[in-house]
Amino acid sequence: MTQGDPMPFLPSLPDPAHLSDLYARFPDNVQPLMVYTDGLLRGEGELSIGERELIATYVSALNACTFCAGAHRAYAEVFGIDAGLIDALIADPATAPVDDKLRPILAYVAKLNTLPSRLKQADAQAVYDAGWSETALYEAVQVCALFNMMNRIIEGTGINFDYAKTPEGHHATGTTPEEQADSYSRFGEMVAAMAKG
Repeated sequence: MTQGDPMPFLPSLPDPAHLSDLYARFPDNVQPLMVYTDGLLRGEGELSIGERELIATYVSALNACTFCAGAHRAYAEVFGIDAGLIDALIADPATAPVDDKLRPILAYVAKLNTLPSRLKQADAQAVYDAGWSETALYEAVQVCALFNMMNRIIEGTGINFDYAKTPEGHHATGTTPEEQADSYSRFGEMVAAMAKG
């Protein structure tokens, strides 16, 4: 959904509705989810933080989840991913100027996102042949899986906040990687405070 679309599907939410509004209204299980998200997207990994945020953005764009694609695009840019690369990847993955090493991981998550039962050993082998380990592939699989869930939470509840149509943009824009080091845990804490009133 995008800003200006019909009202959120949950009448208790404001219009436009942000994920923080949803989580403040339904705070159960938010904290463990944010801790997991911080660990997955901000923790040590074979994939860089920027690459993991790029995967989050790409999967969200494949699912046409405007909210998540906008939010994670901002984070990907903070962590060093070029805006032009993001645009090119979303427009046409085949011609996007993606690093050759990253290309098979993006192909893997695209297939996992849309046709998971059609993944083959050859898809995984292409990732390994590019120089990645099982750890990197599992990181990519987890990011894809997390954003399939998050995209469906957003779309299923009618969250219609759109960063692209908001003058101030995303709060991460113009910040440093250090300032966003534990952004998901801090988001969870903010939501917990909102839920208490």
